[in-house]
Amino acid sequence: MSSSIALKTGKTEEKVPDKIWNASFISVFIANMLMFMGQQMMNTLVAKYANHLGAAPIIVGLVTSAFAYTALIFKIFAAPAIDTFNKRYILVCAMLVMAASYAGYSFSGSIPVLLASRLLQGAGQAFSATCCLALATDTLPPDRLGTGISYFSLAQVICQSIGPTIGLSLSRTIGYHYTFMIGAVTMCLAAVAASRIRNKHVKAVKRYSISLDSIIAKEAILPAVLMFLLCMVYYNITTFLVIYAEERGCGMNIGYFFTVYAVTLLVTRPVIGRFGDKHGLVKIFIPAMFFFALAFLLISFATNIWMFLLAAFVSAFGYGACQPSVQTLCMKCVPKEKRGAGSSTNYIGQDLGNLVGPLIAGSLAGRFGYAAMWRIMIIPVALALLIVLVFRNRIHSAGQAKEEAV
Repeated sequence: MSSSIALKTGKTEEKVPDKIWNASFISVFIANMLMFMGQQMMNTLVAKYANHLGAAPIIVGLVTSAFAYTALIFKIFAAPAIDTFNKRYILVCAMLVMAASYAGYSFSGSIPVLLASRLLQGAGQAFSATCCLALATDTLPPDRLGTGISYFSLAQVICQSIGPTIGLSLSRTIGYHYTFMIGAVTMCLAAVAASRIRNKHVKAVKRYSISLDSIIAKEAILPAVLMFLLCMVYYNITTFLVIYAEERGCGMNIGYFFTVYAVTLLVTRPVIGRFGDKHGLVKIFIPAMFFFALAFLLISFATNIWMFLLAAFVSAFGYGACQPSVQTLCMKCVPKEKRGAGSSTNYIGQDLGNLVGPLIAGSLAGRFGYAAMWRIMIIPVALALLIVLVFRNRIHSAGQAKEEAV
């Protein structure tokens, strides 16, 4: 049976996939998984390495979130480029830039060099994550977009289950510098996988140009605000959890937090995606945000590894359910020819959250301690829940839209 059907659109005939696991989607999935493997190995170590170099908590937060500065700046160029040029070539180049940044971590022996390498990572990440999401959306059946993106995000889940543990174990065994080089090699493998994607590039009607409309899709601003608030909270797990767990005497086993979180997502995320396609995204957001807040409360009171693992399990039903649902909402809000801008809008929200969250949390930790910081950072989750309740009709309508309608 053919894996796609023909759909006439104007003067061209475009093939629309009729199943999720088609050849193109599998290629994007593998490239995305390798990319996230490198990221998960590196992101967990950057904060720990900055702390090892003697940085204060607020500087640790600055170094960890620094990539968001350049990611935001280069979004100006990324979104119009993705909607104009061949996404495959853009993705390969972006992954190679990220590989160079990880090599820079390996040669860094001071905070300024580490910070510069982190900024270079942001330049590559401005294109890579945005391009991956747009490519994945292009390969999915329109009426199964929520389920497909949930599967697509499993690449991140798989890497979350093993990436931080591998990174932490390698850093203890062979040291930070060699571990960072392994991360660079992993990103090079991601670039090779991306070069194997066989997407059909349709030459853009408009020439490449930079404008506000080509960078930000106004239809996707509401879900981007949700992504900003949620990432502002979640990224503190990557930034401060290992340091906090070491304070509580659980540093040797804290890698299992990410394993429990990811394994739980492997089971629940496809089910959540199908539920969202059938019943709407609002019914996912409300309970998921309650679970997300509960997870941070549990972390703040954790005194042993079992409490941390319980928080990981709960968090999988929180941020783990919200993140792919917000991405689905972003991509359903925009027409196909603006998927680059829609994906960019989503990641602008994410980058801003990654930028602001650790800075605020680092300041709070330095002044009130880590336990209080985890509790105070529940406030952005409450704001996100309030937005969902106020705009629930609009979110429900956008989430139910089929591609023909948008």
